[in-house]
Amino acid sequence: MKTLKKLFLLLIVVALIAAGVFYFRDTKAPQVSLTPGSGPISKTTKLLLSLNDAGMGIKNVQVVVIQGDNQFPLIKRDFQPQTKNNDLELDLSVLKLQEGALQIEVSTTDQSVYHLGKGNTARESFTLTYDTRPPIISVLSKAHNFTKGGSGLVTYSLNEEVEKTGVQFEGHFFPAYQQESGNYACLFAYPYYVKEKDFVPQVIARDLAGNERPAGIYYRANNKKFRQRRINISDNFLAQKTPEFEGLVAGVSEPLDIFLYVNREIRKENRAKMAELSRQTAATPLWQGNFRRQPKAATLALFADYRTYYYKGKQIDKTVHLGHDLASVAQDELIAENFGEVIWAEYLGIYGLCVVVDHGLGLQSLYAHMSQLEVQVGDRVDRGQVIGRSGTTGLAGGDHLHLGVFVSGVAVQPIEWWDKHWLQNNIDSKL
Repeated sequence: MKTLKKLFLLLIVVALIAAGVFYFRDTKAPQVSLTPGSGPISKTTKLLLSLNDAGMGIKNVQVVVIQGDNQFPLIKRDFQPQTKNNDLELDLSVLKLQEGALQIEVSTTDQSVYHLGKGNTARESFTLTYDTRPPIISVLSKAHNFTKGGSGLVTYSLNEEVEKTGVQFEGHFFPAYQQESGNYACLFAYPYYVKEKDFVPQVIARDLAGNERPAGIYYRANNKKFRQRRINISDNFLAQKTPEFEGLVAGVSEPLDIFLYVNREIRKENRAKMAELSRQTAATPLWQGNFRRQPKAATLALFADYRTYYYKGKQIDKTVHLGHDLASVAQDELIAENFGEVIWAEYLGIYGLCVVVDHGLGLQSLYAHMSQLEVQVGDRVDRGQVIGRSGTTGLAGGDHLHLGVFVSGVAVQPIEWWDKHWLQNNIDSKL
């Protein structure tokens, strides 16, 4: 009889322990997060509500939007047992909201038996600002004249803080930079390869809530035709140049094949690098006055020369020359054409040893095929300061300087920047 009593008491103790374990196994409320959880939003903003419960799982959720004295029930949902995670997209466009602050109240309970079967409840409140009005753009600069392959500048003001602004057209975007005055300046290009009908620049601005507005500008665009050039590739040239690139071309041994790989693939990589470097720019102009052309240098090739390459009388390739080639004497001193900061000073594929100087607002100059560098990354340079010597490194057929000018990574016509009248009328006067 005593044994049965002891067994019965043991069973009761075990049952109580088991009940306690079951009751207390999940005492933590679900986790709630909202993205974005603060700041300005619009009716098009994607609001993602994330619910997580590592214990018994989520049982239900209620979402209410409160604005002033108005309450708008948005979601009321039950979940299947063992639902550990759930993401819900909140659509505020179905509500009649006003401009201004609002609160999103979230209440979610889990499947736990804690709190006498009521479960654990999490309550979270998120304060946001409802904004459906796009920024107001006021264009300040008046005349905008562009020549194909060239540059231009627009200045404007905005009535609110934005996350993105600049000039766009036909798949191109050029970022603008806020100046000390509070106004914005956007230096942009009329790329040599863009058709005249596709060059329709507009200022765009997107605010922190995601509202976006475009604004047209008054402009005149001049078309321009570029030269067609025939380039003959000789065995002597291949013998001189291809050994320099053998380490960059895997699995290719024939000199002509090495040249073609470099002229096609390495060229693409190097131009992509220039686009990457364009993001390392000062928000305000570093240049002062017109750019200084290399002294006593003769022109060998022009910007946007369309080159067709021939080997033993057979056409083998085509490229576009995106710079101005200048030469005087071998290993001549090369100068920085204007004030700026060095952001690249080392070897770069087809450009060989080269220096890239940032002049601000996305404007950068490239000095390629050098034999010697006399500056390093981070150096501030003055207009006319010697930065190195000319050479034949990279894809150069003889000692010369390849001068490239880029606007937000897009190659542009250098000769405009040498012309003090063009610079004053089209750039500096607007700043």
